[in-house]
Amino acid sequence: MQRVAAVILAAGESRRFGPENKLLAEVGGMPLVRRVADAVKQGGISEIVVLTGHDRPAVEKALHDIPVQIRYNSNWERGMGTSIAAGISALGADVDGAFIIPGDMALLSPNLIRKLIDVFEEDNGGSIAVPVTTRREQRNPVLWPRSYFPKLASLDGAEGAKKLLAEFGKSCKRLTISDDLLFGDVDTPDDLAVARARIAGDQR
Repeated sequence: MQRVAAVILAAGESRRFGPENKLLAEVGGMPLVRRVADAVKQGGISEIVVLTGHDRPAVEKALHDIPVQIRYNSNWERGMGTSIAAGISALGADVDGAFIIPGDMALLSPNLIRKLIDVFEEDNGGSIAVPVTTRREQRNPVLWPRSYFPKLASLDGAEGAKKLLAEFGKSCKRLTISDDLLFGDVDTPDDLAVARARIAGDQR
């Protein structure tokens, strides 16, 4: 069995959301960033690194009793690439693969995490496991084999990992998910309202 870790990106300023920090918004009875970390943990991931930056004390407080490694990215203002690089560099030497997970995926489910791990293990951890929509559009979270860690650790600035996915597209194994809402990021208050409504509906 492959040893899979996760890097959760929770360092950004979320300017499109407005003056409040979206990662601290209540979703399903807990702060958004905590909900994401909890889903990852329930998906069977034991090594979880969370990158903080903007609003560091409040974000870290929201995670205070969850078993995650919290790493402060002092370069967070330079962009997402710096957080990906810092998170990957913090992983243990025995990790075979790692998820890169935006901290605002309000509807991320443990089941999706487990399904992507199954895809990853089908090829003994040799391929990039990528969720896609029914229109074959790439979404998050992506599970990267260790062989790509050096490239991820070299990212900088606002550049995420999409360029790498395009470069290594032939090495991707894709998992089609029919429910597009599972991939939704909370970028605006309207996105938050959609996520809350979906969760409320699922709980009825």
